[in-house]
Amino acid sequence: MNRTPDRPHVLFLFSDTGGGHRSAAEAIIEALSLEFGDQVTVEMVDIFRDYAPPPFDLAPEAYPVLSRVPEVWHWGYRLSDGRRRTRFVFNAIWPYVRRSAERLLIDHPCDLIVSVHPLFNDPISRAARKFGRPYITVVTDLVSTHTAWYCGSSDLIIVPTLAARERGIAAGVPEERLKVIGLPVAERFNHATETPEEIRARLGWPQELPLILLVGGGEGMGPLEAVAMAINEANLQAGLIVVCGRNQALRQRLEQLAWKSPTFVYGFVREMHNFMRAVDILITKAGPGTISEAFIVGLPIILYSRMPGQEDGNVEYVIREQAGVWAPEPEQVVLTLNTWLQQPEERQRVALNSHRLARPYASREIARVLMNWARRSFEERMRTQV
Repeated sequence: MNRTPDRPHVLFLFSDTGGGHRSAAEAIIEALSLEFGDQVTVEMVDIFRDYAPPPFDLAPEAYPVLSRVPEVWHWGYRLSDGRRRTRFVFNAIWPYVRRSAERLLIDHPCDLIVSVHPLFNDPISRAARKFGRPYITVVTDLVSTHTAWYCGSSDLIIVPTLAARERGIAAGVPEERLKVIGLPVAERFNHATETPEEIRARLGWPQELPLILLVGGGEGMGPLEAVAMAINEANLQAGLIVVCGRNQALRQRLEQLAWKSPTFVYGFVREMHNFMRAVDILITKAGPGTISEAFIVGLPIILYSRMPGQEDGNVEYVIREQAGVWAPEPEQVVLTLNTWLQQPEERQRVALNSHRLARPYASREIARVLMNWARRSFEERMRTQV
């Protein structure tokens, strides 16, 4: 553990149940470093892997499996969502997880605890109160947030949208403990180091064609393959970039396909900011992180897949704000692409709406809020040690 007693120390709790939680924590940590340098120390703990008792410790491995069975996921999400139901579940499991929660805080003494995951806010905030440590939740779902985000006794809950704030109020959180800032996104999405033309040249992408970016999240989820094949059959006057994430089997199948237009297939990439900056259209599942990144870059969005429950509201939000369309069938994706390619002025209108929704400095603002809390807690700790 990187613990320096002469400065505030912040503990970030996350878990790799989907890529968004880790990305959010890393974006905030990056912002803390940019804003405050070595005035603060931080650490990240994957609480399910490192501290959850069985069977909760299997959550990171179970998530990719469950995400490929959306009907099961939807059933579980709806069954557990609701103020009374969620609190009943957490009250029932508290005796079982209490020791693990307390051991976490004994092993990782800190001045501030920050959670970017909904499923352990209740038990860990209970333990935090016992240890006298402030606890802040940063909600990483955009709109249709699960009640679990608002359970427990967080001192502050930072939300990305007004809709998420309203959900918190409905869940019983006092208004003064809810703050709308935005979704934390990595700083690299705010600053271009290459022009789109330079990125295309470096990656070997065509300069003269519109480019379409098709992604399926870190796990390559959703009907990405069917969409890619439909685009290929349409023989559009455009290039296609397909990012398969960690789905190596999908990548291999697509690499063997006979493509009719310039097509480039990738696995997991670490320069999504450059990919987005160099293309004209984004096709993606309705993940909050990718949508927020697209807003910052100003891309028109085609949503072709969603996780039932927490991503339903993302689709509604994008459509309502005219920042993109919902196209769950491959034929609908192709139809939208045809329209936007043949009517670039319509595509530009949607792109401007997308950019209007951007909150590019949310990570920096969140970092400043967290530092204020961490400093106050640190100063109190120093006073009690004198």
